Amino acid sequence: MQDQGETSSRHVDSLNMHTFYQCYPLEQRWTKDHPLEQVIGNPSQSVRTRRQLDSDAEMCMFALTMSRTKPKHIKEAKADSAWIESMQEELPQFDRLDVWELVDRPLCTNVINLKWLWKNKRDEENTVIRNKSRLVAKGYAQKEGVDFTIYQMDIKTAFLYGPLKEEVYVNQPDGFVDPYHTEKVYRLKKALYGLKQAPRAWYDELSK
Repeated sequence: MQDQGETSSRHVDSLNMHTFYQCYPLEQRWTKDHPLEQVIGNPSQSVRTRRQLDSDAEMCMFALTMSRTKPKHIKEAKADSAWIESMQEELPQFDRLDVWELVDRPLCTNVINLKWLWKNKRDEENTVIRNKSRLVAKGYAQKEGVDFTIYQMDIKTAFLYGPLKEEVYVNQPDGFVDPYHTEKVYRLKKALYGLKQAPRAWYDELSK
């Protein structure tokens, strides 16, 4: 039979207890070409858009996580978790929309470099509400008459993923090179911003 002291020693006052919440990792980070251990930043943190925020308090917290400084180069972007997440949001669409495929580097063929563009989107109060990253082709690196045919068209938005008829190759983007296939390049199936073929691909798509 247990004595009163032993019984009372096992009694726990619920008001003095601390509640612990176990956070389970969310497996929503894109990892097709990049294993989790190679992803920069916190891979267990899911990406939430502005529309998914439930309250004003969450909106304020979301604004606080935004970077108010636009990076000038990839080194600065990789040093800021907000821009890392922004770039990681940009990349999945290229596979989802079947824009490219990773292949062996072709011989005697010009391979175009890619570059990142960064922009801060602001609201009417000039508060940064989104860090936008965009991956574009350095189209000016192509050789006229050899790598492409120029089509003069006055359009501002040519990033419509129109199918390409020419063979175009681009290097893997800075900061996101596949660690297991560092020598491979991407063969483009569809047009990118900055690509000279983009206007023609866009025109052909609308002409169907």
